[in-house]
Amino acid sequence: MFVYADHAATTKLSAAAMKAYAETAAKYYGNPSSLHSVGQEAQEMLTACREEIAGILGAEAREIYFTSGGSEADNQAIRSAAYAGARKGKKKIISTAIEHHAVLHTLKRLEREGYEIVLLPVGESGVVEAKAVEEALDENTALVTVMLANNEIGTIQPVAEIGAICKKQGVLFHTDAVQAVGHIPVNVKKIGCDYLALSAHKFGGPKGVGALYVRRGAPIFPLIEGGAQERGKRAGTEDLPAVAAMTAALKASVADMDATSAALQGLQHKLIDGLSKIPHCALNGDREMRLPGNVSFCFEGIEGESLLLLLDEKGICASSGSACTSGSLDPSHVLLAIGRVHDVAHGSLRLSLGAENTVAEVDYMLEAIPEVVNYLRNMSPVWRDLMAGKRQFIL
Repeated sequence: MFVYADHAATTKLSAAAMKAYAETAAKYYGNPSSLHSVGQEAQEMLTACREEIAGILGAEAREIYFTSGGSEADNQAIRSAAYAGARKGKKKIISTAIEHHAVLHTLKRLEREGYEIVLLPVGESGVVEAKAVEEALDENTALVTVMLANNEIGTIQPVAEIGAICKKQGVLFHTDAVQAVGHIPVNVKKIGCDYLALSAHKFGGPKGVGALYVRRGAPIFPLIEGGAQERGKRAGTEDLPAVAAMTAALKASVADMDATSAALQGLQHKLIDGLSKIPHCALNGDREMRLPGNVSFCFEGIEGESLLLLLDEKGICASSGSACTSGSLDPSHVLLAIGRVHDVAHGSLRLSLGAENTVAEVDYMLEAIPEVVNYLRNMSPVWRDLMAGKRQFIL
């Protein structure tokens, strides 16, 4: 059996997106910046997509800027707020220890440029407390950036509470909603954010396209120079077919959201209950306050990379919180932030389900994963030491 359980990494292009891409590429081939009729037809289509996405997010059309994806959107939002703050003598930015690297690496760069970066801790549940954000605010704070939902452990953050606090204190608020949009209800007005980033390929759209919401009146500076596209804030000819596909994918995802979420939560709980029976393992993140379909576990005594390779041989596509597959031996910063020690964090597994996954596939994973975990443990000298009492179990 083949099981694709890595939807948090990327999703299959949906039928709606594929159709929209093909039709738009064939019909609206003009440059939206051209003044002739073919170009203006493309501009009208681009405007319609902008209005559609804005309506889904509870925004105004002029508050939506098209980007190459979530990473670019995060970078532009954070840098815009940081530079605007610096002009007022405010160079402090507050975030959390579990943000996506698109945020953390941007903050690290700003730190080298003289900004004060405060990364708030999260508890074992993987949720930051809104009160902690409030206590960290001061007159020097330019920006608060907290992701809506974590990409590894799926925990959903109290962004509406944080947004209200920031608004009260007059501080700009950015949220990375890449993992959330298309999967749970997202409304920028209810969140109270000034910036929100999303990426099409996380909800059935194509790779290489996303969007940035910027509240009307919030500062925004170009990250890419060269042309007047996107009202002068993002140079480069818009990829209209990709934008249309993203719009179609988001529209379809939102329309099916309630039914899909209910089905995924059923599969999710079945998977969590089954994997919890494996000795010396632990669920990462809060069981309830997490994205539908996200399941993240740590298994003591094994390496996540070996687990992934053996599961792949069994037809199961998953991912690990460990960064070893990217050439680093360091475990996930997210798992370390929720209190997992290095040895345990290395043995992580993330399963992220989508609408196409079935009960039969979950049953298959519940057979295959314990088998692979046992196989790897039987080969592990660390596991032998644990079983012999030479080391103490952590989980």
